[in-house]
Amino acid sequence: MYSHYDHRFDKQISIIHPGEYFSSDEDIIISTILGSCIAVALYDPEHHQGGLNHFMLPGELHGRQFYLEESARYGMFAMELLINDLLKKGARRNKFTAKVFGGGHVLRNTSTGNIPDSNIRFALDFLETEKIPIVSRDVGGTEARKVLFFPQTSQVLLKRFRGQDVKPVEREESAYLQRIKKSARKDTTPEVTLF
Repeated sequence: MYSHYDHRFDKQISIIHPGEYFSSDEDIIISTILGSCIAVALYDPEHHQGGLNHFMLPGELHGRQFYLEESARYGMFAMELLINDLLKKGARRNKFTAKVFGGGHVLRNTSTGNIPDSNIRFALDFLETEKIPIVSRDVGGTEARKVLFFPQTSQVLLKRFRGQDVKPVEREESAYLQRIKKSARKDTTPEVTLF
């Protein structure tokens, strides 16, 4: 995560990247840029606290051993980390509302199936299963998105972009996907003990 002061908004902006999350009750902005990834914003209106995560792979929500699956570390883990971070700061789970963003078809030449649609389905199913109402969403399509989330109010400013402007997002997500695959291969390599 990277933070800086933005004079246009007269606020501190915390920027999160794939695999990160952040929550706060301060008058700041949490920002991220999404292609095929998903960001879920959670907000407790009673305590004026909110947070945002950013994940690339969903995980299997209803699988018996979802916590053992390669991709469960991402969507499922990102949701649980954000929820737990907000709870530690005093938010109440039964007050949460959600906003969902991303899942654009910006990655080319991937061999992992339909990442954007899987991400969207996961996020919507997870929130429904957890009984967290979705108050707004902007998902799918072929555009990348920049999200500015104001955690004290749950206000969101969203900018869509396409064409050449999507290239840096595609490069970052492709590199992140390769790191995930490499990490998954290492994690599935059986340990050998010699006697």
